Amino acid sequence: MDQRNQLGRRIVRGVLCGMLGMLAVAAGNARAEDAPPASSNNVDMQWEVKIPMRDGVNLNATVYQPHGQKEALPVIFTFTPYIGDSYTDRAMYFAGHGYVYALVDVRGRGNSGGEFEPFVNEGRDGFDVTEWLAKQSYCNGKVTMWGGSYAGFDQWSVLKEFPPHLVTIVPAAAAHPGLDFPFQYNILAPYDMQWLTFTSGTTGNASTFGNSVFWSAKSMELYKEHRAFVEYDKIVGNPSAIFQKWLQHPIPDAYYDAMVPNADQYKKMSVPILTITGHYDGDQPGAFTYYKRHMQYGTAEAKANHYLVIGPWDHAGTRTPKRELNGLKFAEASVLDLNKLHTEWYDWTMKSGAKPAFLKKRIAYYVMGAEEWKYADNLETLAGDKLTLYLASNNNATDVFHSGMLQAARGGSMAADSWTYDPLRTEAGDADQADDAASLISQRSAFNLFGEGAIYHSEGFPAATEISGFVKLTLWLMMDVPDTDLGVELWELLPDASAAFLSNATMRARYRDSLRVEKLVMPGKPEKYVFDNFQFFSRQIAKGSRLRLIVASLNTPSTEKNYNSGGVVAKETGKDAKTAHIQLLHDAEHPSMLELPIVK
Repeated sequence: MDQRNQLGRRIVRGVLCGMLGMLAVAAGNARAEDAPPASSNNVDMQWEVKIPMRDGVNLNATVYQPHGQKEALPVIFTFTPYIGDSYTDRAMYFAGHGYVYALVDVRGRGNSGGEFEPFVNEGRDGFDVTEWLAKQSYCNGKVTMWGGSYAGFDQWSVLKEFPPHLVTIVPAAAAHPGLDFPFQYNILAPYDMQWLTFTSGTTGNASTFGNSVFWSAKSMELYKEHRAFVEYDKIVGNPSAIFQKWLQHPIPDAYYDAMVPNADQYKKMSVPILTITGHYDGDQPGAFTYYKRHMQYGTAEAKANHYLVIGPWDHAGTRTPKRELNGLKFAEASVLDLNKLHTEWYDWTMKSGAKPAFLKKRIAYYVMGAEEWKYADNLETLAGDKLTLYLASNNNATDVFHSGMLQAARGGSMAADSWTYDPLRTEAGDADQADDAASLISQRSAFNLFGEGAIYHSEGFPAATEISGFVKLTLWLMMDVPDTDLGVELWELLPDASAAFLSNATMRARYRDSLRVEKLVMPGKPEKYVFDNFQFFSRQIAKGSRLRLIVASLNTPSTEKNYNSGGVVAKETGKDAKTAHIQLLHDAEHPSMLELPIVK
């Protein structure tokens, strides 16, 4: 199985390794997406079209047109580092449905000139592509974009430059530099080098990228030999200036800020926008960040024309949904025809067609369990109630068979739950390497804690209950090291003893208060850790189901290893390792609690 979709022992690997695309799923690696249905119409093609940039560099495009095009039409373009050829099926589909479609290689990739530096040039170059396409005889002056992951990011990056002829965008699973790639919440991953190798040079490199045996072995080599993360590009045999540059920018800073819209740019945005993401989309944090910031800074008129679709999908599913995902099965209604929705959206915004019937309100979200689409006017009113469950235990809750409680009553036992995390132990990594095709229903993470975390269960729900939105977990922790990495998972345990993964969150302790400012932990002092970065999910919890909360130290070859020393994490090795003794407090003075958004 492609490791980008693997949700293993630490569910965080599914998020961290999905950061950008499981970003190349759309890039045609082993045709990870199903091809859209072919149109019955014939299509004409223009090969090796050169588009001049303001600095003299030419970008390469392949242009597809309806056969024998008689009148000027709107143009859709995909702007990609994955070589335009990998999107030919999409181009054929939309060209067969009344649009001109251009596949454009970003600077330095494919047959385009210049040098590729991820995320840096897309906004400016995309402006030039938009305006050049608008002036061609086959274009009626209206230009839009299609794509997800990197091609979702660059729609926002181009929009912030405000090309006059860009009339709408439809970003799916949009990566957000400095948030969910090249790190997620300031934790990097070996996947960074897998992706950089995929996009190295000018060729596609899809077979190398998709060689999961190689990449698993190399990440395990880094992990088992306790080598510094800064060496990983050399370990895989592809010394990378970009990788090293990213390591010089390990937190959100001005380098990443320049790649995405700022507050003033959000205020000026006026085009209709359709945002698409999924419950299990690795770039969901990016998609929601763009959406929330537009809701925060945009004008009332612009916000009214920004629609959001959230399906029960992984990263690839935000373009080609499927009924089954890593063991979870959904109803036929979940398989939304996104090509059709795109076409209807383009018809509405560029051809004066009717608004897509599916978009009944500004937010459409799929409720797993109930297996139906529901609608809301905004995120704030989507869930009108809240259920708070407090952590408690009668013994040390580090075993699934002797777990603690998630209870309605505040003020748990005075005793704390405690565990020891030694970064030099590798049993957890061995378990993490095992592929699990049913990882969203597997209970392996609970049974393979290796004494490096704590587990809590709720009572059975007295009635079916919809939980939709963003979960929040507040933990009071005390430790004896200046830093460490933590991950939390939330599951539903159904009455038939099966399980369903709901959501997760991660944290590097030094960034507990701010992702931009580090503050090392004060050993021996109880401190509050607020996990407010859970991914959105919507599920109807069955009557009799219980919730399972897992809190654990991150010990996996799928993330940059934090050796707990408080130094520069990327340069730490096993020689810097400090064993962490962690206590999770849940007494009256330190109320650790889980807050759940409830829909009544």
